[in-house]
Amino acid sequence: MDKHIHNRTMGLWGATGLGVAAIVGGGILVLAGVAFEATGPSAVLAFGLNGLLALLTAFSFAEMSAAFPESGGTYVFSKKVLSIRAAFGVGWIIWFASILAAVLYALGAGFFVSIAINSIWEYYAGTQIAWVNTSSATTFIAIVASLVYTRVLFNKQSSGGNWINFGKVAVFLILIIGGGWYFASESVSEVIDDFTPFFPEGSFGILQAMGYTFIAYHGFDLISAVGGEVKDPEKNIPRAMFISLIVAIVIYVLFMLVITVAAVGPGESLVEAGANRPEEIVLHAAQIYMGAYGYWLVIIAGILSMLSALYANLLGASHIAFSMARDRTLPRQMGELDKGLGTPIKAVIVTSVVLVLTIIIVPDIAVAGAASSLIFLISFALAHWISILSRKRSKPEDLPFKAPFFPVIPVVGIVTCMGIAIFEGIKVPLAGVITVVWLVLGVVLYYILFGRRARVVDASAEGYDPKLVSLRGKSPLVLVPIVNPSHAVPMVAVASALAPPITGKVLLLSVVRTPEEEWDPEKHPEKLNNAQRVLKESLSASFGIGLNPEALTTVSHEPWEEIVRVSRLHRCESMLLGLTNLNEKSEERIEYVMNRVDSDVVVLRTTDLWRLSEVKKILVPVRGAGVQDELLARLLGSICRKTNAEVTFLKIVPEDATWQKTDKSRKALFQIAEDQVPNGQFKVFVVKSNNVSDEIISHAEESDLMIVGLQRFGRRRKEFGKLPLYIAQQTKCPLLMISRGR
Repeated sequence: MDKHIHNRTMGLWGATGLGVAAIVGGGILVLAGVAFEATGPSAVLAFGLNGLLALLTAFSFAEMSAAFPESGGTYVFSKKVLSIRAAFGVGWIIWFASILAAVLYALGAGFFVSIAINSIWEYYAGTQIAWVNTSSATTFIAIVASLVYTRVLFNKQSSGGNWINFGKVAVFLILIIGGGWYFASESVSEVIDDFTPFFPEGSFGILQAMGYTFIAYHGFDLISAVGGEVKDPEKNIPRAMFISLIVAIVIYVLFMLVITVAAVGPGESLVEAGANRPEEIVLHAAQIYMGAYGYWLVIIAGILSMLSALYANLLGASHIAFSMARDRTLPRQMGELDKGLGTPIKAVIVTSVVLVLTIIIVPDIAVAGAASSLIFLISFALAHWISILSRKRSKPEDLPFKAPFFPVIPVVGIVTCMGIAIFEGIKVPLAGVITVVWLVLGVVLYYILFGRRARVVDASAEGYDPKLVSLRGKSPLVLVPIVNPSHAVPMVAVASALAPPITGKVLLLSVVRTPEEEWDPEKHPEKLNNAQRVLKESLSASFGIGLNPEALTTVSHEPWEEIVRVSRLHRCESMLLGLTNLNEKSEERIEYVMNRVDSDVVVLRTTDLWRLSEVKKILVPVRGAGVQDELLARLLGSICRKTNAEVTFLKIVPEDATWQKTDKSRKALFQIAEDQVPNGQFKVFVVKSNNVSDEIISHAEESDLMIVGLQRFGRRRKEFGKLPLYIAQQTKCPLLMISRGR
């Protein structure tokens, strides 16, 4: 669906610019002090190890981003390889993690802007503005910056301006070069003193520092979050990730070396300095070795870094929300593009509202950084796991980029990310609490508001894209009991639509009915001959359409009980039953099967000459959103994938219905149709009539196939219902009657 969203306008340097904008500068300037407080001089090592961990993670991200070049990042990976439920959980927390990262950078921007204002005011007026030094001022500036970039995103969805990236990288290089001169001016013993003791808080200190500061490398994953916009994504996304990360690692390690040497004087503790002035330690160090120039360079670097990272995270978060909304795991309105501007304005607005509220609720840089780091560490561990599953389930040609040393890199990444995340959750319990509360809120919203429609859209996606079923490790089995060999061709054709062509399987069943439990086959050879003829015709029809089914012949004096037994034994996902005439006896038999199996049941009533491949018009009478929607969506997706048919959704309302009620029904029906048939090949009709059955029957005359849902009152109480039964008896149109199992 990404082709309908963006025209892939972002090249290699645009994607790299987004990564550099999100990574470089912001994290180190606000979190260097926190890292020094946690582990002292070994904060340099913490940044280096985090960089290595980010590189390992980038390999998994690059492999999956090249394989699935769509906007959404880890959410898309989860949707492709796991399930829509798992994808919602991942997308929900990743969306929030990006917002938390934006909170961190918005507050950082507020901090540096506040310092700049007071420094300028003090220079000219000789005093400072008291209110500007308060947390309220920082929060206010953070909110204003967030709202400004929100408005910018209404018109533009790009990396946010390369001039900012060049500017801040240039400033950091000047600071590093200046620090290098200062570094060189110190004697070897002085440098050794600056780095002694290297692990003042032991190994736990460096783990805590890594947990606090891992967010500083967050940003390369935002490139995958906007993957639907990147040109030649198979090459440019991996390259952009690694280039931006290498730039960040070099700058961070060199800058931390300089700050470590310059931050404190002889006899001073770097741990205490980090605790006393965590936000100002970089400013203080730069002022020591470059004077006022260093002081203002850090302020400039801080403002540019924070603003560019704020923009990048707001952009990435809104893209994740937009992608989720298209799958109905967030409100569908957030998945709409503005008709005039062509940008996801509603997704941007909702993301911005959550961002502003979070800034007000969590106005603490350390907590925001720790919570965001914790979530990203968990999500990155999950991304490594998904990459393992994706590699095992994909064909080599489906992976344009392959991470080396598989599966060593993802396994090491999983263990490391989860280890640091667990440690971080223990050391900063508030970060864990924030994560759990947000996830619980998401679970509640999913099952109350989003789950049903999301599963319908996902079922449709599985029907249209058999590769999706394969990636998720599914191997659905369709049981097809065949009695009449003349019905083999249409039955096998529908079975092939129900079974995904890559991993789906069809089991053809012929039951030899005996008059008693013990019988002599030599006395009744016609029964075996008929069973062989049934399988022969079924297999011939299967091979004719490229289907390679399995065949099974069993013996039973109760064929319908045998069908139930085979379905349970083989754990069939669905069952296709053929029907010539629907009468009271056949109705009872089918209801008997429906209420004793967990599989979905599809009943086909057709003629010998009917062919699924010739279906051009499908009629779907709709009462409202119901329990059969997932099965219907999967079935329509499978059939439309094979036939490219047009689907007509029909809803009957009373003749005395007001125009408001009719219009509301039409809008609701359109939304149902849009979820069921996302390619847009559908029509919706809302008809006023007090005779529902006759209206449906009249429309059926113009259709090549009609699909109706059977009634379900519980897992073990399913019935035909009077309306479907009457329609089936009064129409000659080929008919599929469906009943969801689980």
